[in-house]
Amino acid sequence: MRRVIVSNLVSLDGFMAGQNGEIDWFVKIADGEFENYGLELMRTVDTMMFGRVTYQLMESYWPSATTATDDQRIIDAMNNYAKVVFSKTLEKVDWTNSRLIRGDLAEEVSKLKALPGKDMVIYGSSSIVSALAEKGLIDDYRLFVVPIVLGRGKPLFNSIDSRIRLNLVETKTFRTGMVLLRYGLDKVSRRE
Repeated sequence: MRRVIVSNLVSLDGFMAGQNGEIDWFVKIADGEFENYGLELMRTVDTMMFGRVTYQLMESYWPSATTATDDQRIIDAMNNYAKVVFSKTLEKVDWTNSRLIRGDLAEEVSKLKALPGKDMVIYGSSSIVSALAEKGLIDDYRLFVVPIVLGRGKPLFNSIDSRIRLNLVETKTFRTGMVLLRYGLDKVSRRE
């Protein structure tokens, strides 16, 4: 069965974006070491999942990305991998290999997990992350804690009503001071 991986950068105070959605604060940590970790993750997945906001942000950037600022392997993966977009407001998705899904999120992700293929990854998309976390459908949480306090912003986890127990799988400290905290779902006690 395919797994769902969350890969997100968060501030020390738990925000994935500033209060106006800004993500400029993590540009300075995107060095070669972090890029190599991202490439290793991309080798294990063949599908990316997004909510509307993150999809539109990614679609506005990656089709015109160049090797002057990004690794060609990342550009190719972002543009060629399958992309599943969960939105009730978008009418269509035009980015290469994108598919719009308007149905029940948990039901649709359960179907996707049962299909053959590599794992799936969610970048950004806090509403998707929170909804799937509540249903126990995220298998692997990779949170990159950036050494910055934003004070206010958009939290990665929002509107979760019960505890979700996780097990530490991996930690890694990057030269930039960023720390990876990787957790797996506790199979014994998923929710309290």
